[in-house]
Amino acid sequence: MNGGRWHRQRGVTLVVSLLMLAAVLLLAASSASVALMGEKSARAERDRHIALQSAEDALMDAELEIEGSAAVPAERRAVLRAPDSFAVDCGNGVALGLCARSAPGEPPPWLAVDLADEAQSVALGGFTGTLTEAADGLLPLRKPRYIVERLPYRPPGAEAGADNGYLYRVTAVGFGSRPGTQVVLQSTWRPTDE
Repeated sequence: MNGGRWHRQRGVTLVVSLLMLAAVLLLAASSASVALMGEKSARAERDRHIALQSAEDALMDAELEIEGSAAVPAERRAVLRAPDSFAVDCGNGVALGLCARSAPGEPPPWLAVDLADEAQSVALGGFTGTLTEAADGLLPLRKPRYIVERLPYRPPGAEAGADNGYLYRVTAVGFGSRPGTQVVLQSTWRPTDE
């Protein structure tokens, strides 16, 4: 009789051991899955940061243009100050990326224009000669691009019909190291000479 009882207990021990092994295997698989998700999330965040930095570089490049930096060709500085240089199709040649205000009821140019389109927007350094930062690590897939809109400036308390000059709205897109990562930033800039 004792021999039969010992034999049954060894069979139960085997089943319990297999169940515990399966539980440990499930825990290990779920831990690996969580670790992989964390790594993927960190990669996506790094890529978004690269795109954000790229878009900020484009905003600064546009500000150099608007301020009339010595590196900007005289023709470009002149068209930035001429209201009729801003076109509905965002210009071309020396007026590339200069977008006219949209008609009432239509979306503003920064919503209507494909910022990544080379025929409508300016690449970083297009008129200033600014170079893309070279560093160790990942770099943007493409150069950032931007458009500029000229808007009337009305300071608080000013008369409604008074001419108070202009300010410029710059919309920039930066790209990450992967094709699907883009960040769009916008700023307004009032030149110091206006």
